[in-house]
Amino acid sequence: MSSAEMEEEMKLLVINGPNINFLGIREKSVYGTQDYDYLLNMIGEKGQKEGCTIEVFQSNHEGAIIDRIQDSYFDGTEGIVINPGAYTHYSYAIRDALASISVPKVEIHISNIMEREDFRKVSVTAPACDKQIYGEGLEGYLMAIDYILAK
Repeated sequence: MSSAEMEEEMKLLVINGPNINFLGIREKSVYGTQDYDYLLNMIGEKGQKEGCTIEVFQSNHEGAIIDRIQDSYFDGTEGIVINPGAYTHYSYAIRDALASISVPKVEIHISNIMEREDFRKVSVTAPACDKQIYGEGLEGYLMAIDYILAK
């Protein structure tokens, strides 16, 4: 086994907040018709292609998301992609958890939040991230992964 093969794979974490697990069910005109399993498979294939380990975590509970962000500090996570869902707009607790972690972080939104309701245009979590991607559909997740891998 070569030294390159012995190197550990880069470890990334994708966090999905409330209702993301309902892709393909909720508001198809906004979020598309692909379901959550499709997203999981797409991310899994990206990890295989790039030779990195990507864990996907989803919760509808703010505290569970904060716990997972904090756990990432200890478990070797080297980058975080987060779609905080509705928590984007008001969860200073998630923002503070993200700000506590020094790895590259990208906030992702499937829809174009700037063309939706006024409250969706404000993100309290984005300032704790290195980049924000929105309006690119599920492809935005792959763009976020590419951004982290390039850092």
